Amino acid sequence: MVVLVEDDEILSFAVPPEGISTRLDKWLATLCDGFSRSRIQGLILAGRMQVNGETVSRAAVKVDPGDVVTLAIPPPVPAEPQPEDIPLSVVFEDEHIIVIDKPAGLVVHPAPGHLSGTLVNALLHHCPTLEGIGGVARPGIVHRLDQDTSGLMVVAKTEAAMRTLAKEFSSHANIRKTYLALVHGTPVPAEGRVENLIGRCPWDRKKMAVVEKNGKTAVTNYSTRSAGRISLVECVIETGRTHQIRVHMASLGHPIVGDALYGRPGWDRQLDPMPPRQMLHAWKLELKHPVTRVPLAFEAPLPPDFTPYMG
Repeated sequence: MVVLVEDDEILSFAVPPEGISTRLDKWLATLCDGFSRSRIQGLILAGRMQVNGETVSRAAVKVDPGDVVTLAIPPPVPAEPQPEDIPLSVVFEDEHIIVIDKPAGLVVHPAPGHLSGTLVNALLHHCPTLEGIGGVARPGIVHRLDQDTSGLMVVAKTEAAMRTLAKEFSSHANIRKTYLALVHGTPVPAEGRVENLIGRCPWDRKKMAVVEKNGKTAVTNYSTRSAGRISLVECVIETGRTHQIRVHMASLGHPIVGDALYGRPGWDRQLDPMPPRQMLHAWKLELKHPVTRVPLAFEAPLPPDFTPYMG
């Protein structure tokens, strides 16, 4: 049976009286026309499966005869993001690049759950010629910030700028990114270098983790700018791994304030006010202009939501 609920398509299946003799994802793939097993696994990991009304994110969960398994199928992402009149904080712009101070909460590009209202939608309205630069789905995007991380991003406005910036962000050549983070406690030592491998967390596929194998080298240089129960830490990254600073600070025992994925919710609840998001800000961005090769340096002031935790 297929029932439409808001924008999701809900597929519902009853476990037969004889039960199932294989993994749940494999069983569901045989029932869902046009869905591969990997697609089913992705939906399960995203928390879009329920068993008897309870959300389950493991394909190996045990089910009994008569149990009802449902999958919530999100609508497809439009092939071409549409321009939307969303305000942008423009730090710099010429005919080749635009530098944005991204607010916390703004998603960079459309994806399931965020089909509109993204930075890409805003950029397409601001720069109509951006359409198709470097690809249709993520025009001009050469690097990203997490939804709840604020601060500086550079976007390419031409194919030539896109090629150069994509290559340099991939290798980190001629790129220097400096972040400011509020963390719980005071790091000891007060400054240092974290170098290890970061890969998918073996027991929680939604998270990244420091791993011994099957990861990529990640390097973060940190220094404590103000120490206390909540410390302000400057982080300069030499690599750009997913969630890198969040993972590294948590691995030191000093997670970022308000980090719902890698932090300490109990510690966050003791703060007044409760942190509205992970307190991480892309503060400085230094690069060479992709066309003129002139060195450029930009700085985005700390957003107001940092203030209550800075003594």
